[in-house]
This record gives sequence, C-alpha cells and structure tokens, in this order.
Amino acid sequence: MDSVDRQLLDALRANARATYAELARVVGLSAPAVHERVAKLEANGVITGYHAAVAPESLGYAMNALVGIFISDSADTDDVAAQLAAVPAVEHCWFVAGEETFVVKVRVPDVSGMEATIRNLNAIRGVARTRTTVVLSTKFEDRVQVLQAPGQR
Repeated sequence: MDSVDRQLLDALRANARATYAELARVVGLSAPAVHERVAKLEANGVITGYHAAVAPESLGYAMNALVGIFISDSADTDDVAAQLAAVPAVEHCWFVAGEETFVVKVRVPDVSGMEATIRNLNAIRGVARTRTTVVLSTKFEDRVQVLQAPGQR
C-alpha cells in the first residue's frame, strides 16, 4: 500500500459514494487507475465494505453503554461469545486483556431497556458478573487512521 492508496482510503472514508472520477481528481490519477486500485484494496481485504451511517437516536436508541463481561473459570469463551451475539442490543463485542474477558457495546431505547439488557447479559451461561458504564455522549468514533508506512511520504 502506497501513499496514493492511503489518499484513496481517506477520500472514501470521507465520502464512500464518491465516483471514480471524483477520487481520481483527489489523487491525480485516471478514473480507470483509481477503479483498479480500489478493486485491489477490496480484494486484499483492506476495504471491507460500504455502508450507510445511521443515527441510532433516529431509530429510537437513546442510550448506549459499555459492559464489561467477567466470565467464570469454567466458562468457554467461544460459547459465551456466541451467546452474546444472540443478544439483539449488543452492537459490538471485543475479547480483551484485563479483568474482563469481553467488553460489549449495547444500544437500547431507555433505562428500562438497559436494565433488561444487563439482566439478559448476567443470565448468559458462563457469565459471572458484569460492570456497566453508561455513555453520556459520544465526542467522536470511527477514527481509524490511515498510517504512513516507514519511509513513505
């Protein structure tokens, strides 16, 4: 991956609906060359997809929280992860180093939804306890930086 690929990634992250002609103007290549580079980035798994960003609040999800999942000594992590995946309110799940085994991000409509979700998480076979941190506001997210490789400009 070179600096042109990194510019393309930045441009696509800013506007995934940009045409190849628009991207070509940004990076100084022809549209067919940009098309080829984007196709390679997709084929190599660098670009994993395109999506519409949706405001969760507009769908009625006013609350979210990070929940630390502590599992029992005899629990199977893959089994617990599968059970976490079955909880509709769980938006993200990270297997982490530290006191918790997993940290999940949950999104719910209100306090009673949060209470029900925490109850459901604690009822999962293998979960010893949880620790919840309610998110008051999101200042930013989805800020993956496209780093330059050593020696590149």
